[in-house]
Amino acid sequence: MKLHLASGNAHKAAEFASLAAEADLPVEIVAATGTGGMPAVVEDAGTFSGNARKKAQALRGLLPAGAWVLADDSGLCVAALDGGPGVESAYYAGPQGDSAANLRKLVETMRGVPAERRQAYFACVLLVIDPQGREHGFEGRCEGSLRETAGGSGGFGYDPLFVPAGQTLTFAELPEAAKHALSHRGRAWAKLAAWLRDRPDVSA
Repeated sequence: MKLHLASGNAHKAAEFASLAAEADLPVEIVAATGTGGMPAVVEDAGTFSGNARKKAQALRGLLPAGAWVLADDSGLCVAALDGGPGVESAYYAGPQGDSAANLRKLVETMRGVPAERRQAYFACVLLVIDPQGREHGFEGRCEGSLRETAGGSGGFGYDPLFVPAGQTLTFAELPEAAKHALSHRGRAWAKLAAWLRDRPDVSA
């Protein structure tokens, strides 16, 4: 089956393709760039699930009837910032959505915050719209903390700053398979994958 991803983020498309391969599911992740591009969406729902729904519905409106659509909304929630940047994670440094600028801003904002106050977690909501137009949501969360300086060249977004609980390496330093096992997106995908395996039309 083809699962159309409501995102213009090439990193996310690659990560979902890798997750699908690891789960040994007959699922092809089709990036929005392969179907004309992702339409502009104002992510103002105020929740991860609400933003994911807006993105999924926006892409679905451009696809043929009966298509499967997957949308992701995720973010980093920092205790010392009262849960921020949260749903604004992609636009923390401004509306341009510059991930490098977002990371730099977070490093500066957290400068001088002691280790005991650097707790954070990544949250992810995956929303699937099936061929009948029904919505199905799956959530994942990963607790951890923030380093004072970024480390690692893997991953994307805030990965170089985030150390998952029980680990000493950032998401950007961990091997891909290890990150997938721990990450918010990997955990949400595991729930989605289990749901897909129970569907008779998964190979359609």
